[in-house]
Amino acid sequence: MKTKLVEVTNGIANWGKFCVGMFDDEWEYKSVIDGNRLLAGRGWTRDHLLVLDLQTGEGAIFRPGGLASADLEKHRVWVCPMFEPFLTWLYARSREDVAFFANLPAHVDLPDAPFAMAGYRRPGPT
Repeated sequence: MKTKLVEVTNGIANWGKFCVGMFDDEWEYKSVIDGNRLLAGRGWTRDHLLVLDLQTGEGAIFRPGGLASADLEKHRVWVCPMFEPFLTWLYARSREDVAFFANLPAHVDLPDAPFAMAGYRRPGPT
């Protein structure tokens, strides 16, 4: 897996720390149970990314290009206040730049992201 660490701020208010992972050699891995490719067999594609909040240690696999807030509603993850704004930013970049993963910066400032005192656990599906 290729990974990038990205720090995200909204001015001096909040500071998010994320690990973005892109599956690499893992695509060739075949299950020792059924002999089929493990990742593809679970429905993952090369477009999917693993996004972890390094403050909370939680995250999920996302396919950029949709609506970040809707995708987050599918998961009950505990995230810092900058997770959703960063995911929204990441989704927009993936559509604009074919090599967006290679070009992920070490720091992203999102001055319009709302301030929050603490992270929260996403409610998940009802």
